[in-house]
Amino acid sequence: MIDTDVIERTLAAALRRGGEFAEVFVEDRRSTGAVLDDGRIEDLSSGRDRGAGIRVVVGGTTGFAHTADLSEAGLRAAADAASAAARGSGDSRGAVDLGRRTSTGGRASIRPEDVAKEAKVELLSRADQAARAEGGAVTQVTVRYADVRRRVLVANSDGVHAEDDQVRTLLSLAAVARGDTGLQTGRESVGRTVGFELFAVVDVEELARTAARRALTKLAARPAPSGSLPVVIGRGGGGVLFHEACGHGLEADLVAKRASVFAGRRGELVASPLVTLVDDGTMGEEWGHIGIDDEGRPAQRNVLIEDGVLTDYMWDHLRARAEGRPSSGNGRRQSYQHLPMVRMTNTYIGNGPDDPDDIIAATDHGVYVAQLGGGQVNTATGDFVFGMTEAYLIEGGRITEPLREGNLIGNGPEVLTRIDMLGNDFAMGHPGTCGKDGQGVPVGDGTPTLRVTSLTVGGTAA
Repeated sequence: MIDTDVIERTLAAALRRGGEFAEVFVEDRRSTGAVLDDGRIEDLSSGRDRGAGIRVVVGGTTGFAHTADLSEAGLRAAADAASAAARGSGDSRGAVDLGRRTSTGGRASIRPEDVAKEAKVELLSRADQAARAEGGAVTQVTVRYADVRRRVLVANSDGVHAEDDQVRTLLSLAAVARGDTGLQTGRESVGRTVGFELFAVVDVEELARTAARRALTKLAARPAPSGSLPVVIGRGGGGVLFHEACGHGLEADLVAKRASVFAGRRGELVASPLVTLVDDGTMGEEWGHIGIDDEGRPAQRNVLIEDGVLTDYMWDHLRARAEGRPSSGNGRRQSYQHLPMVRMTNTYIGNGPDDPDDIIAATDHGVYVAQLGGGQVNTATGDFVFGMTEAYLIEGGRITEPLREGNLIGNGPEVLTRIDMLGNDFAMGHPGTCGKDGQGVPVGDGTPTLRVTSLTVGGTAA
């Protein structure tokens, strides 16, 4: 993307005022998006954004500057600005000798930029027609398509010199059904770190039919119960809960600020012995897959909780460097205009010993949650509220009536200790974007079917 000698001279300029560490992050992002709403294309866009962010560290101070000018002069100006912001002083470290370049290729066999926009729009029309064909009660369908190709180069004064070529493709759909209970919405989405070949293996019409059926089913739903009940969370459906309520608390920056309930608890039993919680950026085509993180470190599989015991946190380069340990490959940033921070990739609870049918059969009265929606979490305490977007009543060990949308209310660390049955049917959930400190990055999450002995259900039934 940029000649090695230009990068070396830029790093040397960044260190000139006595910087201890300098880094150049270069990004070239191409994207396409399309939205079909009420049978019409409402948006069809494409864009390209290129630039570099330069970071200089002196002691505990970080200077950062970014530029869209990728000429050597533009990079030098940004390096000088970052160095000045770090307020360093002293002699230059001299020339920087970069290590051998490592490169990670994207998994796309059909690059999205090589596909005509007409083919992408045709996907939306097929999905719209399939959803509406499920019944006249389906009154509105919104379908979104997006793809992005993100090429990055990371080089720093420690000799790191790495590149990655990341391609992601996404289709999401919301179907609205109207009935006596008002409007009900069903959602479905698919996203992978692959190119347009995704739609050779994903049935777009079936995706749309699934969303429409969810909306239609909820028209006959009864109010969700309220109170403390056993809750069974379906495969893939509850990963977002553990991502938000537990995963963020295992990020080293929040731990260092004592803003995590897990701070200082390595080696302790923090979950049911059934639970192993992993963050894994190497997971094939999953949405959070990366070849390298945004500090140039190879993606890794990091076991955070093993058999209920907290074994480690997630680390970016600077925090790991301060602790005298390697990064875990979790330094991520939204774009070249942002500083990296500790972020998750694909976070999941691994398989357990139980048959999912046995978990249902062992629950006399409770709630089965097939899908969770958005929510709020206090990472310092682990307290959370999540919406149930698809849920059913469990009666006599059987899943019976659908429930209207309600909330799950609880505490993340407590939920981990209350998991008493864990299925052997692991699945990843829907693609997501994780927000933290104003930045969003693509992430995945997943679970097998599991049972929590007691959670507060915030429904409207008496």
